[in-house]
Amino acid sequence: MADEAPKLIQIAPKGGEKKDGFNLVTERVVAVNPESKQLEVELLAYDGKTVVLDVAEEALEDLKKIKEGDGATIRVVEENGKRIAKSFKIRPKDPNAARADAMLLDLRDSHWLNRKYAAEVLGELKDPRAVDPLVAALNDEVGDVRQRASDSLIKLGGPSVSSLIPLLVSEEDEIRQSATEILRKIGKPAVEPLATALADADDRLKARIMKVLDRMGYKPKTKDQVKAELPRLT
Repeated sequence: MADEAPKLIQIAPKGGEKKDGFNLVTERVVAVNPESKQLEVELLAYDGKTVVLDVAEEALEDLKKIKEGDGATIRVVEENGKRIAKSFKIRPKDPNAARADAMLLDLRDSHWLNRKYAAEVLGELKDPRAVDPLVAALNDEVGDVRQRASDSLIKLGGPSVSSLIPLLVSEEDEIRQSATEILRKIGKPAVEPLATALADADDRLKARIMKVLDRMGYKPKTKDQVKAELPRLT
């Protein structure tokens, strides 16, 4: 459970009367503890920090129905300095998200067939959480796993690009070639992130990015071209 929780602030409509408590919307329940009558939830508005809520007696039956990973809307009131959850509206976890969770675990499995299958399925699910694990799988000892990871990164498209760019200067030839080929096959969604990365790239990475863009048929504009397109003040 969290040691420190962000302060939850109730805001009433302008000029309106404050109501007792507020609705707390969370996309993810972190922990459920019916024995201690407490619930921990993640607050996206507070950069993923969590808050622990005490649960009122009348809501204990609903508490038993909530599972880790569920989303929920929780009616919260402040009593004697404590946040008390009075009722819940549960949003079960999306089946695809649950399947992605399982595949992310299998991607680290000791058996290569499980890793291969997980890498393939994660591309079909297109869950952006899979990007970095799939990029890591490009180093897998089994070629079939590496190939499935590559295919899935292409399917994920744009969200894969920023994690692939650093691989363009990898010390390993196979990794560099894989990253180049994946970016080329992602195509148009990769152009803008690649062009943007040029600004902060060192000379070596810049040369690699330019090579990828050239293979994609994209020619970044020169400074003179950009100046020529600027509107003239009259």
